[in-house]
Amino acid sequence: MYIGKSYNLFEFVIWTKGKIYMLLLLSAIPVILYDVLEIKWIAIPWSVIAMLGTATAFILGFKNNLSYKRSLDAQDVWTSILSNSRAWGLVSRDYLNSEISKDLIYRHIAWVTALRYGMRTLKTWESTNETNNVAYRKLFKIPEQETNLEEELAKYLIASELQAVLKSKNISTHILSLQSKTLKSLYDKQEITVLQFVDMEKSIKDFYNLQGKSEQIKNSPFPGQYNTINNLLVRSFTFLLPYGMLNDFDKLNEGMAGFMKGNMIWLIIPFSFLISWLYFSIVQVGENTENPFEGGANDVPISQISFQLEIELRQMIGEINLPEFSMPQNNIIL
Repeated sequence: MYIGKSYNLFEFVIWTKGKIYMLLLLSAIPVILYDVLEIKWIAIPWSVIAMLGTATAFILGFKNNLSYKRSLDAQDVWTSILSNSRAWGLVSRDYLNSEISKDLIYRHIAWVTALRYGMRTLKTWESTNETNNVAYRKLFKIPEQETNLEEELAKYLIASELQAVLKSKNISTHILSLQSKTLKSLYDKQEITVLQFVDMEKSIKDFYNLQGKSEQIKNSPFPGQYNTINNLLVRSFTFLLPYGMLNDFDKLNEGMAGFMKGNMIWLIIPFSFLISWLYFSIVQVGENTENPFEGGANDVPISQISFQLEIELRQMIGEINLPEFSMPQNNIIL
């Protein structure tokens, strides 16, 4: 998640530089054909470009709204995980003795850790390995790529539990099942009352639901039909745009004097490039918002939420030697 006031122009240029050369070339070709080679018939009526641009803008706005909604849904899920986890820490501490409380809290931290690692697993439809994102990713580090899951889980689980969960297909699900198994054992021993048992089992059910919602966002790609029509319209518009500007810019020469007389047509290159670049940038923003767990600068900060939870839960049971909050890297937190 980017926490600065806004991206500066330099950062945006770095992020979108892969398109810059192509767009400059597309803007220059029709000008050269029209003015240098005097192929006048390539000019297209501006009304055609205006209609295409309007349709493109409409689809862009629709798609980006859907992308932003996915990001908001992911933020809501992990905000609920944060608040529900705080409640879990309180009841674990207050219902049980300190040793069992620590086991339940540490196991819960392991669950959040396993879940965030699962969310960072790369999917084929995600854009994190595209050239523009790889270049921009030099500005920050993804915590889940700095250490492996086994090392992290070893901090919170005993050896026998660690080996068991690592063999399971869904580690997060297995950890929650261990929590439920522990609660059942405590109830059988009459160390918790039936109301406490029901209350804590309901919390585990809630965590399962939140895990499922997070996994659904992660494992469901953005509908391909919207991406297809979106890319088709944007590419068509940016390709045809300079052809639609030829007649209008050529007419500007009639009232012009001095150096620019007869050369106004060449202004199409910067203006067409700027408009096309803005359209492609909007597309890129949408593509990098629709997958909120992929490890990009616009992700939901699930790593930071996990680190925050660990500190708060361990404080609840009186621990002092706590990890420090991770600092933003170039105004980006993950």
